[in-house]
Formats: sequence, structure tokens, C-alpha cells
Amino acid sequence: MRPCSRYHVGFIRSGNAVAGTAGARQEDRMKKRIGGEAIKTIVVLAVTSALLSGCMGFLKPQEKRADAQMLPTLGNQARGMVTFIERADGVQVTYNLTGLPPNSDHALQVHERGDCNSADGSGAGAVFAPAAERLKSGARVEGDLGNIHADAAGVAAGFIVAPDVSLDGVRSVLQRAVLLHREPSDPYAYPQHGAGSALACGLIRQ
Repeated sequence: MRPCSRYHVGFIRSGNAVAGTAGARQEDRMKKRIGGEAIKTIVVLAVTSALLSGCMGFLKPQEKRADAQMLPTLGNQARGMVTFIERADGVQVTYNLTGLPPNSDHALQVHERGDCNSADGSGAGAVFAPAAERLKSGARVEGDLGNIHADAAGVAAGFIVAPDVSLDGVRSVLQRAVLLHREPSDPYAYPQHGAGSALACGLIRQ
């Protein structure tokens, strides 16, 4: 009986070992399956996030912007960049100019024509005034953006918010010229808003 008993016990032990091995294999398969599902989930989430991010970027309204490279008129040294960006309260006009007389003030104006070919900038025409027929004496001239100040090194950098112009429609400054004048001006002195000759001229382009 003992040999049979030993055989029987041995068989039971062998059966437990087989069962244990099968269980371990099944557990490994379960782990692999769970791991695979987790990887798939992570990949799906990453792809979804990327697609949503791309869609949000596509749906986000693009910023309306235009630039004017300012080049000196004959006999002057002023040059730089003027940038126009559409904002809720108007157009933000950012300027960075060099070569100006030290400690000086100058008018920055949009003129009606996009022409900087003349030596003195006169080809740009009059100051941009789309509502000129409705303007009264002392009214603001739309194209007269304001006066800027050059420091002791002849550098002028900053921004102006111009509420009366736009980058589209009848008040658009696109394809017009922006001039930096020798003298400051009074934007509320229509129609007498002269500011002297031009130091620099640039075409406003997108």
C-alpha cells in the first residue's frame, strides 16, 4: 500500500505542479493581455489628444497682422519696422526705429497711397482719412497714428493703439504707406495736420 500511496501522493504533487505551471502561464498571458490593452489605451488617448489639439489650432481664429519695413528717404538715416496687429480695441501699431535725431518727437502717419518711390515720400499722398467728408475742424484724422519719441541714441521703440483704422474694410491700412515725419503733429487738428517732410517710408503688407 505504501508504494501505491507514495505513487498516489507523487501523482498529486505532480498534478499540483502542472496546475501551478498552467496557472502561471495563464497569469502571464493575462498580464500580457492587460499590458497590451493598457498600451492600446495610451496610444488611443495620445492620438485623440493630438487630433483634438490640431482641431483646436485649426478652429482658432488667425491673428490679423501686417508689416511695413521703413526705409529712409533721401538724405535721412531713419529705418526700422512697423507692425500692425488687429485687436478688439483697434489696431496695435508696434514700432522699432533707429537713425532718428536724438531726443526728438515725430509723427507716425498712414498715407492714402502705397507709394514710397519718391525721394521725399510725397508719392504717398495725403494722410489717410476715409471719413474726411464727415470730419469737422478739430476732429481726429484716422491715419494720424500719433507721435513717437526717440531717445538719446536716436532709437524709438514702443506701440500705439489706433482705434480708428483696421486691417480690412473701408478703414483698412493695407497696401498704403506709413510715413515717419520730421516733426510731431496734432491728430485732432484736421485739416491742418502737417508734420514736415518724411524721414522714412514703408509699405504696409501682409
